[in-house]
Amino acid sequence: MKNEHTFVYADRYLFDFGECTLDRGFAQIDTTQDASYHGIWANPDSLEIVSYCEGDVYRERAENPQEFTEKILQIKSFQESLGHRLLGIDTGTRENMANKFRSLGLGDLLH
Repeated sequence: MKNEHTFVYADRYLFDFGECTLDRGFAQIDTTQDASYHGIWANPDSLEIVSYCEGDVYRERAENPQEFTEKILQIKSFQESLGHRLLGIDTGTRENMANKFRSLGLGDLLH
């Protein structure tokens, strides 16, 4: 997994309406922790996961689909360890994107 950490003076909406939109191939990973200061997005094509928390931005790119799937399952476990829940992966009305997550074994996380 390739990792990059940066800091931005902004809220999560910079990502919701910017680089992590459905049109750019990103689905939102919804959690009970989501707020203006926290969000997670995943792109099943580029195998990239973007996490934002209080200005800290973590970009991770998996080397292969298996690593991408494992990372999303780690996010689920981490959220649970904090007392939160992963509510689901939101692909909007993008059935093609939903099918990509299904093919990665993550269909049970879609909502």
